Amino acid sequence: MKATDLMVKCLENEGVQYIFGIPGEENIDLVHSLASSDQIQFVAVRHEQGAAFMADVYGRLTGKAGVCLATLGPGATNLLTGIGDANLDHAPVVAITGQAGLERMHKESHQYIDVVAMFEPVTKWSIQIKRPQTIPEIVRKAFKLAELEKPGAVHIELPEDMAADDIEAKVLPKTPLPVSVPCETSMKKALELIEKSQKPFIIAGNGVLRRKASKELQAFAEALKAPVTHTFMAKGVLPPDHPLNMYTVGLQMKDYVLCGLHEADLILAIGYDFVEYLPMYWNENNPKPIIHIDTLPAEVDEHYPVAAELVGDIPAALTYLTAHLKGTKEWMPGGELHQKLVQELTHIHKEEASPSASGGARIKPKTILDEVAKIATDNTIVISDVGAHKLWIARNYQPKLPNRVVISNGFATMGIAVPGAIGAKLACPDDPVICITGDGGFLMNGVEVETAKRLGVAFTILLLNDSKYGLIDWKLKNRFDASYGVEFANPDFVRFAESFGITGIRVNHVTELEAALQKALSMKEIVLVEIPVDAEENLKLSQHLGKMVCRL
Repeated sequence: MKATDLMVKCLENEGVQYIFGIPGEENIDLVHSLASSDQIQFVAVRHEQGAAFMADVYGRLTGKAGVCLATLGPGATNLLTGIGDANLDHAPVVAITGQAGLERMHKESHQYIDVVAMFEPVTKWSIQIKRPQTIPEIVRKAFKLAELEKPGAVHIELPEDMAADDIEAKVLPKTPLPVSVPCETSMKKALELIEKSQKPFIIAGNGVLRRKASKELQAFAEALKAPVTHTFMAKGVLPPDHPLNMYTVGLQMKDYVLCGLHEADLILAIGYDFVEYLPMYWNENNPKPIIHIDTLPAEVDEHYPVAAELVGDIPAALTYLTAHLKGTKEWMPGGELHQKLVQELTHIHKEEASPSASGGARIKPKTILDEVAKIATDNTIVISDVGAHKLWIARNYQPKLPNRVVISNGFATMGIAVPGAIGAKLACPDDPVICITGDGGFLMNGVEVETAKRLGVAFTILLLNDSKYGLIDWKLKNRFDASYGVEFANPDFVRFAESFGITGIRVNHVTELEAALQKALSMKEIVLVEIPVDAEENLKLSQHLGKMVCRL
């Protein structure tokens, strides 16, 4: 059997349905073998970074490793950003790259660099296949590591001189991932700390969504009657109207929820990853003791003083704690913190839209999100690119269900939205997808709309246009009271969309926004909606939140 035919059989055994990538000379045997697969669809993309982002979001939403493919040299280096994004945000991904033959790896050679070493800092495991007979073991181990808690990225390199070797080997059986339960001693210690506390506060992180523990978390919080805040990546862990929901923590500026954390005397960090929001930002002065509930032991940090560590299956730990709680700790920080948050998050700005250079009007980011919230169904998936709009989405947009908002948080990578939307539609074909991106992020990977059009998937792109890198503009003005190097010119985005065979809509005034969004979602195809945004609202938000916390 040809070595790459064996690799395809191993990939089929892992349940792979899509491989995103670009063919090249050094992976051509694998691409040829994929052509004979009835199970796996090879999705040719326009840039390897897009392939990695598609695999990243596919892995986040399914829990199964997304797979991307590139050739050697520049093909492999183009994957790196998306692979780093998946690894830091704990999305399972397997990256496969071609490589020069072993006969020229000991010397300077065309397009040859040490790709295995290059991938090591951004993966859980990076390995070169040195003997084709080891392919079944390497593929099985790669998928096991990628999907094992905490999930992440794995890299396999296949040199071209062994890709076509004729070998005898068998596919290894796929086995369930092991699940461990926290020891009873740790459970009892946590219960003792909870019983002694007066004001426990829950921080829910990405791990709650990964382990599908939202129901167990809600039951535990209701039994304890303790307030709950969530990180950017744990949005939807509680229903938006739940009285214990203190909404999102993670902004670099001050926000109401920090008042509650400062008032608490015990923090229950559940499925929380440091990469989401460092403890120094919320537990700096007189650090509160921590009950750490997660699949892996806690990171060491002076602002994260662990008093009890429950390492293992999150749903099992929460179920045990709920069953053995002694009484409730009903309290509400800041007097009426929840009501204040609701008022702040639901407040619709009454000011008139500001004029734009084109003669139209620039629309406030929160107004756009208010309209998205109105038209979104329970199962709508929102993909956020990185930029100023990401912080508005993280703070203001509250999904009705978990894992319905995808935000690049650990790596905070611009350009993820459009390829991410493709990955989301392939992972959840029956769910509406809204991709929200800035003009800067869109033009990094916007050409993947051709890939989406070719695949026949449908989603809505909301392109927020302010002709600048808005987040950096905001940061510069906040720190130096001036801005520099952030402005640029844009193409006609409606004509750009039409040139790829998709529909483009331009919103010229806030009064047109609702109708444009409804039209886009009703068309059941790829639609780009260009919206001029009021970038000055970012600075106003920062100043407002700083003053708001000072008053409390």
